[in-house]
Amino acid sequence: MTNLFKSMRLLTSLFLLLTMCVFTSCDSDEVLLGNWVQQSDFDGTARTGAVAFTIDGKAYVGTGFNGMNRLDDFWQYTPESDQWVKVADFPGAARSGAVAFAVNGKGYIGTGYDGTSNLKDFWEYNPATNTWTQIADFPGTARFGAVAMSLENKGYVAAGYDGSYRKDFYQYDPATGTWTERAELSGARRVNGYAFAINGKGYVGGGLNNGILEADIMEYSPATNTWRNLRSLNKAERVGTDFPRPRANATVFVLNNRAYVVGGTKVTEVSPENFQSSPINAPAQNDVWEFNPATDTWRMLKNFALIGRESGISFSIGDFGYVGLGRNGTVWSSEIWKYDASRTDN
Repeated sequence: MTNLFKSMRLLTSLFLLLTMCVFTSCDSDEVLLGNWVQQSDFDGTARTGAVAFTIDGKAYVGTGFNGMNRLDDFWQYTPESDQWVKVADFPGAARSGAVAFAVNGKGYIGTGYDGTSNLKDFWEYNPATNTWTQIADFPGTARFGAVAMSLENKGYVAAGYDGSYRKDFYQYDPATGTWTERAELSGARRVNGYAFAINGKGYVGGGLNNGILEADIMEYSPATNTWRNLRSLNKAERVGTDFPRPRANATVFVLNNRAYVVGGTKVTEVSPENFQSSPINAPAQNDVWEFNPATDTWRMLKNFALIGRESGISFSIGDFGYVGLGRNGTVWSSEIWKYDASRTDN
């Protein structure tokens, strides 16, 4: 598996270099693809189903599945130096399909699947001391494939799979160390969807529900604890406009009040257990879509990399978005790519 991945990466790199030499002087080591710039590879093993959060201009990435084992290692990324440094291992059970968010200078990770059981424990990471502390368990059922986001100094976790598809929604307040159940999603139940926050509101979309790829997009207002459905991703509700096809296991980051949804898979017949524990024999996607919640509109951008990606990680720091890890079929990736919206290649 490792040799196959290295061979594919070598062929991809050679293709990129040959392509760039046609249009540039090739006087730089920088690997470009449209608005994407390849960064240093992740220093841990290639993996899928990892988590990521950012604190004070640094990213923290860990856990996941490398094709053989669940993982508990954690790494810190500094964009200025483009370097990875190993930090304290995650002390809970090694897992994939967990969720993570950051609030008030601390990172939080919980739920997931350890290869045998679904999980509901939750942990807090303090980068100042490089230590982990267990906090109150997630109050919903043990699950994997949930979604998470941060809003107004609180963390939120929703949906996932616990043996059934879920649409419940919970808030964590670090100030009190307590969880509170909030209004459930206004759309469908789902596993392996995506979530993000923009301008004080939360958004949930994508994912799989009983063999159906969900097309709904929901907006959450914490001030009123209410959801509203935006226009779904179908021709009937988006006549004459571009929009992405429904998908599961996409990754998303936010820049300048826009969300960028990258990759994922459009496979519709797979059990949630196998979604986390064995390869999917379906190609991952490499399309990129920019979403403007102020106008509820989508814009298709140039593709991400040359090989599709699903179950990866993403984060944003400063003026850049980052996407990496994940897999395509049976090939696991350790690549990290930076999205530079200032380039004029879209």
